Amino acid sequence: MAMQHRRLSRAAAVVSLLVAGATGAAAPGSVASAAIPAPPAGFTQLWSTDFDGPADTGVDTGAWQYDSGPGSSFGTGEIETMTSSTQNVYRDGSGHLVLKARHAGNDPAGGWTSGRIETKATFGAGAGGVLLVKAAIWQPDVTRANGAGYWPAFWMLGSTLRTGTPWPTSGEVDIMEDVNGRSSVFGTFHCGTNPGGPCNESTGIGSGERACNGCQTGYHTYAVQIDRSVQPEQIRWYRDGTNYFTVTATQVPAATWANAVHHPFFIILDLAIGGGFPGAFGGGPNAATAGGHAMKVDYVAVYRK
Repeated sequence: MAMQHRRLSRAAAVVSLLVAGATGAAAPGSVASAAIPAPPAGFTQLWSTDFDGPADTGVDTGAWQYDSGPGSSFGTGEIETMTSSTQNVYRDGSGHLVLKARHAGNDPAGGWTSGRIETKATFGAGAGGVLLVKAAIWQPDVTRANGAGYWPAFWMLGSTLRTGTPWPTSGEVDIMEDVNGRSSVFGTFHCGTNPGGPCNESTGIGSGERACNGCQTGYHTYAVQIDRSVQPEQIRWYRDGTNYFTVTATQVPAATWANAVHHPFFIILDLAIGGGFPGAFGGGPNAATAGGHAMKVDYVAVYRK
């Protein structure tokens, strides 16, 4: 399945399991925030956020930074402008983050704004350890009929990107992506060199499209474990506690794996519009694409064993 990379951090100028669980679907705005899950057996909680705070306020800039600017700067073909405005990025007053794509004007290929944030802190497994990164997310409530071009994502980039290691050598783990209102989930690992290389860039080593029924009508959990306690080392993807995809270190050269995995990662949440990945599934946005829909996040939590 062709997938385009989401490589560039704006700041860098250049992206369970054991505890399950979707909450029940309900009308937007009426869902209570869920408690951050207790650590699975053997894990400790490193970091978490539940997006508590007054309605229509921005994110905690002690923990998050905004990636603002034109989508063209991210290297993925997306067309929106990312902003720090509470029109695009805000807390809803009920413990949720909202990343909302807005459209102005009559040109479906112009006038889009949306939101993208990344953690200031970084998180790694460490030799012999396991890192678990998990979030509860409500994908944008669009359909294939009115969602062409929507591209929500929950993903991580290697911390070495911030200190000069190029993408994709520095590594990328895409925990949740969906495009065009398909109610799907894709998981992907990026590494090595671009184009081509052991990870087949810029496509990456991916799960392919997996059905995600109900993911646009309620919160579901998406998670990844980077497991350096087993041989060969693994990266495992989960949706609502079910492992649906695994990549092992033996799939790429040892040095490639080490450069992509043996360091901390920072976490990114964003809602893009347009780009190569939506283009691989019919393209968009188009005249039928509806503005004003959002990706909602209940919590993000990081655990380590």
